[in-house]
Amino acid sequence: MRFTIYVVAHLLVLLLSLLGGQANAQTLTVLYPDIGDPYRTVFAEILQGIEEQSKARPRAIALTAATDLGELRNLLKNGKVVIALGRQGLKAAGTLDPAQAVVVGGVGPSPDADRLNGISLTPDPALLFSMLKNLLPGIRRVIVVYNPAVNETQIRLAREAARSLGLELAALEASDLAGAARAYETQLAAADGHRDALWLPQDSTTVEETTILPLVLKESWSRNVPVFSSSVLHVKKGVLFGMYPNNVQLGRDLAALALSMQNGEQPRRGVTPLRAVRSALNSRTASHIGLNLVSSQQRSFDAVFPEP
Repeated sequence: MRFTIYVVAHLLVLLLSLLGGQANAQTLTVLYPDIGDPYRTVFAEILQGIEEQSKARPRAIALTAATDLGELRNLLKNGKVVIALGRQGLKAAGTLDPAQAVVVGGVGPSPDADRLNGISLTPDPALLFSMLKNLLPGIRRVIVVYNPAVNETQIRLAREAARSLGLELAALEASDLAGAARAYETQLAAADGHRDALWLPQDSTTVEETTILPLVLKESWSRNVPVFSSSVLHVKKGVLFGMYPNNVQLGRDLAALALSMQNGEQPRRGVTPLRAVRSALNSRTASHIGLNLVSSQQRSFDAVFPEP
């Protein structure tokens, strides 16, 4: 009899624990663009991370050209925090009630970053610079060409990161393609590959894909100047290394931020740089500049190009 009472009591405790876990799960609303692969997979992985962190399947609303934003505004008048993914999500969030709390994610550099809450797709410069120092400890200066209308916040973070690592940041402004091309030609002509490196930020003006990137790759290759990037696509094309999002972990981080706001916390305004990252290496470029990495060093990267 005593044993039976013990078993029943134990089962009741277990049941209450499970019910408590379900009660603690909080459903989050997520706005995301309804687009094809490979971006569909990216957003699916972010949604997976959000679900894992919040312990509940998110209320996911796919945005299309036919989405009625007025109806969406009325639908979301519940005071809950909304996670807005991608440019379409950010645009839709801008039409919501001003009192609606929004966390943005899956977006690149934005001039409105200081007025929003969220996490960008732009890798934290501190992570990039730390990897540079680990791979090439002799580097003393990082050169970057950027458009201040888009990347002023990113460059501010980069200055702080460079200072903390004992690096000099040579940041040159360029507001158009011609200005960017002149800056690269001048800087690369005078660069010393033993102490200088070039960083390519996420910037559609100064890292334009059809004209500027081929110019940078050609000149840096001929002068043995290491180039690293905030985009994994550039690593495939010949840049030494780069970083890209760990989408599932990004989803977890976005959910953690949204849940903290939903629970009454008021985080400091700003879209923070991406710290949930993976890394990629171009082994051919590494060999070209005399950087001979052993197998264990190459395995520390999540992707190595050219692929075997």
